[in-house]
Amino acid sequence: MAAPIDLELKKAFGELQVKMVDTQQKVKMADLQIDQLTRVQKHAKLTHAEIATLSDSTRLYEGVGRMFILQSTGEINKQLTSKQRTAEEKIRELEQKKVYLERSVKEAEDNIREMLLSRRAQ
Repeated sequence: MAAPIDLELKKAFGELQVKMVDTQQKVKMADLQIDQLTRVQKHAKLTHAEIATLSDSTRLYEGVGRMFILQSTGEINKQLTSKQRTAEEKIRELEQKKVYLERSVKEAEDNIREMLLSRRAQ
């Protein structure tokens, strides 16, 4: 009777290991995305601060591919604000995703611990 339980535990440990590796990769990917979005957000904030120091008569150009388009200061400020807001929302979503992934791994570990404790009790 010990053999089926051992096979069951072995299978559960294998599944947990696969799940943990997959989850760790997803968490690392989320961290990288958060870092990149933080840089985008910081860049937009710094650009916005620099533009604020310029006079209203200054001509501003937006780079689009290999060309530059004349834009108004208000339009560029609106785009930078939009970039910041979008990055902030995505960072929040990624943080929530990380919490969910970490919680699911913890639950899987707890389930295996319960299996081990129930086996020891038998």
